[in-house]
Amino acid sequence: MYPEYLVEPMRAELTNVGFQELKTAEEVDSAINSEGTVFVVVNSVCGCAAANARPAAKMAASNEKHPDKLVTVFAGMEKDAVDKARAYMMPFPPSSPAMALFKDGKLVHMIERHQIEGRPAQMIADSLVGAFEQYC
Repeated sequence: MYPEYLVEPMRAELTNVGFQELKTAEEVDSAINSEGTVFVVVNSVCGCAAANARPAAKMAASNEKHPDKLVTVFAGMEKDAVDKARAYMMPFPPSSPAMALFKDGKLVHMIERHQIEGRPAQMIADSLVGAFEQYC
């Protein structure tokens, strides 16, 4: 685990724009298994999360058409919550950062770390917005 003072600013980048931080497996179950659309961001301390994933998530979430719920879990912190979120993202292997869109509890769009690394935030956001337009 990382020291909380280190990850707090990284958490705040998402929570300050409306994402709910999920810290338990039960909170993840409740969020993903709800009716409607849920956008899950697996946040991380890595550079691609800072430069690409969090900015892309914020851009996409500001789109007029967006998911009913915006939630996040933090890799390297709340292990049970992250493990539960990743279980819902199967068959995709665990990665962080990662982003997933669920509709009525079913995974409908996934962006893995290898699709985040080296790609501009706007390109990632465009992919997310396309999924939001289709499923939300």
